[in-house]
Amino acid sequence: MLTVGLTGGIGAGKSEVSRLLVEHGAVLIDSDRIAREVVAPGTPGLAAVADAFGPDVLAADGSLDRPRLGSIVFADPEKLAVLNSIVHPLVRDRSRELESAVPEDAVVVHDVPLLTENGLAPLYDVVIVVDASPETQLERLVRLRGMTEADARARMAAQATREQRRKIADIVIDNDVPLDALRERVAEVWGGLARRARHGAAGAE
Repeated sequence: MLTVGLTGGIGAGKSEVSRLLVEHGAVLIDSDRIAREVVAPGTPGLAAVADAFGPDVLAADGSLDRPRLGSIVFADPEKLAVLNSIVHPLVRDRSRELESAVPEDAVVVHDVPLLTENGLAPLYDVVIVVDASPETQLERLVRLRGMTEADARARMAAQATREQRRKIADIVIDNDVPLDALRERVAEVWGGLARRARHGAAGAE
């Protein structure tokens, strides 16, 4: 098995790259999706969040009121650290559980938005960074996600810099390109990943 950490700045096109890798045969473990699952209604994770931040972070239907929680934690680094201390171990454990169920020769892609910020690069055999210029990121966030320019710039500024991400990359996928060119680059990267995974599986026999 080959474990791949996939990351990139907001608006860089990481989701498109992960989708293309899955088309080639990668097993995707999406940290964002798992983070939502571990605080779903009825879970110990949601109970722990409510204990830490109070019942006001719960919506009327018992689900997590994400905008309300976000307004609390993103204005206070200490509270954000508390939230992370609850959610991150749950995400890590669930990711390991999913990973343990895949074939030996699989390429497992962990889609981790804050891989750089949280110093997680050493956890993976290969780190792929999807890279795009700040101008491209901004244009996509405004055009495709409907953000205001101010909101988009704030979200970008809250993440690691382009240089910090590229520094931890084993492979950089440039996404300042047309989709056809991106497809060709991902196919090329996939070929190398699949060979490494097969080699690793053969070596384990």
